[in-house]
Amino acid sequence: IPVETSVENDTINMEIRIYEGKQYRINEVIINGNTKTNEHVVRREIRTKPGDLFSRSDIIRTQRELAQLGYFDPEQFGINPIQNDRDGTVDLEYTLVEKPSDQIELSGGWGAGRILGTLGISFTNFSVKNIFKKNAWQPLPSGDGQRLSLRAQSQGPTFQAYNMSFTEPWLGGKKPNAFSVSLSKQISSNGVTKKQEREGGLQRQVLDITGGSLGLGKRLQWPDDYFQLYQSLSYQFYSIKNYQNVFAFSNGVSNNLSYSVSLSRNSIFDPLYPKYGTNITLSAKITPPFSSFGPDKDYENISDQEKYRWVEYHKWKFTVEWYTELANKLVLMTRTGFGYLGNYNKRLGDAPFERFYLGGSALTGFQLDGREVIGLRGYDDLSLSPQTGATFITKYTTELRYPISLNPSATIYALSFLEAGNTYTNFKEYNPYNVYKSAGVGLRVFLPMFGLLGLDYGWRFDDVPSLPNMARGQFHFTIGMNLGEL
Repeated sequence: IPVETSVENDTINMEIRIYEGKQYRINEVIINGNTKTNEHVVRREIRTKPGDLFSRSDIIRTQRELAQLGYFDPEQFGINPIQNDRDGTVDLEYTLVEKPSDQIELSGGWGAGRILGTLGISFTNFSVKNIFKKNAWQPLPSGDGQRLSLRAQSQGPTFQAYNMSFTEPWLGGKKPNAFSVSLSKQISSNGVTKKQEREGGLQRQVLDITGGSLGLGKRLQWPDDYFQLYQSLSYQFYSIKNYQNVFAFSNGVSNNLSYSVSLSRNSIFDPLYPKYGTNITLSAKITPPFSSFGPDKDYENISDQEKYRWVEYHKWKFTVEWYTELANKLVLMTRTGFGYLGNYNKRLGDAPFERFYLGGSALTGFQLDGREVIGLRGYDDLSLSPQTGATFITKYTTELRYPISLNPSATIYALSFLEAGNTYTNFKEYNPYNVYKSAGVGLRVFLPMFGLLGLDYGWRFDDVPSLPNMARGQFHFTIGMNLGEL
């Protein structure tokens, strides 16, 4: 209550009298607008619980967690506190607006005299328990926050690939423990069938890769509840017959059994157009040291098939990503990433699997041997790494982003970027300041049914000695949220 205590000439003295009452506690939490997503999926992400003291920071954190789901439009999120003065409580009413989140990928390309077709479907708000309920198929059972992804690629008899993955973000329904499973099958050949090889005397060249993985993620409470721990166990079986120019050997089999662990802290607000927050990740992918088991071997004289029957390596990555809102929705994004692939046995050397490749848009290159293809705009695809891949990598990225449309049906933003990076084959050669640099502009368009599409024009600042005729500037097309980003 403002009270005038005195008036002297042109000066007025004011006294502000404040009467402090009880802190309000939350009585009811009301949710409106979730027409597709089941209420328990929303409530398990809400940080304001009945009986808790009213807290603005908890409301802001709830808004962030609901935005991370990707099911609701963060620009239309509403909160309405309803005070009950008689009993000193407050009801909180959250107003949500659903947006499309499922995606379909249907594409085709022409190359080497053949058509490569791709069909992919991703259901990000799936419901397994409603599969056998007829009334739940509208058009698909949904609302439980599970993720199901199916993808198939084919180039006729020469190439076929199939992938399936499923994630339950709240295993058991009580704690945010994410369980995931994935299966994959990939066959590359010269087009000669088994019958043609048997009856016609033609040589069949084929690479058959079968794999799968199991993963478990957990939200941590320490140092704070932005931290997450994710662990997975994966296995890939390679069957190779007369297949040249990809692996160290052309006939035989190889096994890749690995354990992965990732510790991250993600406080990014909106995954589509982040305005503030950080994402810090330290990850490791490790195989057992198979060469330490059993009798010692003469690795200089044994075949590559025998060397790599069981692949062994340890792979480490560290990435940091910052988002800072400067003014009027203008956002500065900075990212730094480092990667290292090591070995256990110096005589065996570095594994030919899981290596780093750098350059271009990261859409080029067969990832048959677990290779990690990283983009660097302004340069040709895979041009900044050896043909056999690298064991060290460094990359720095800065982007200045401005939104054109934040409508959930078509999120569009423009950007300008500075980028630098390089790969190295050993520790003596490694120098994080010896990098190839580029700059340019780009555009990103997010369509709910197709995901994030990108178009960039990059201008390189440095020459690549092995490629003197590389264009100084070039366009790059990208598909996906995190493709080719270390």
